[in-house]
Amino acid sequence: MALFGDPFRRFFLSPTIYRTSPGSTALLDWLETPNAHIFKINVPGYSREDIKVQVEDGNILVIRCEGGKDEVSKEKEKDIVWHAAERKTLGRSDFSREIELPEDVKVEQIKAQIDNGVLTVVVPKDTTTPKPSKVRNINVTSKL
Repeated sequence: MALFGDPFRRFFLSPTIYRTSPGSTALLDWLETPNAHIFKINVPGYSREDIKVQVEDGNILVIRCEGGKDEVSKEKEKDIVWHAAERKTLGRSDFSREIELPEDVKVEQIKAQIDNGVLTVVVPKDTTTPKPSKVRNINVTSKL
């Protein structure tokens, strides 16, 4: 039952909160520090120009990668005999990730950096605004 009290249960239970394109091999780590949420995503073969990071609907972090390089041109493809294709080197391997961000973040201060095939997205927390109480008292009256 402890999982259902966890604020990140949506990360594991809801496909609409943590969504990835089918067949994506872009592995993701989500770390939380006292000051930020840090996302690390494997994006080998993509350049800075191929990656688009944005926030949609106010709190959905969307990461899209399009146009990874083909290693073999279509003309030469007919002359090649494949014995194994585990790395998905031919064709486009576009993908996207969508993650619902927690409420206590500074969306306007999100930063992203790519280094050695790893995209790091830092989402700072809003530590100055106090969190609203999870308990809300409802006034009981004798008439509605």
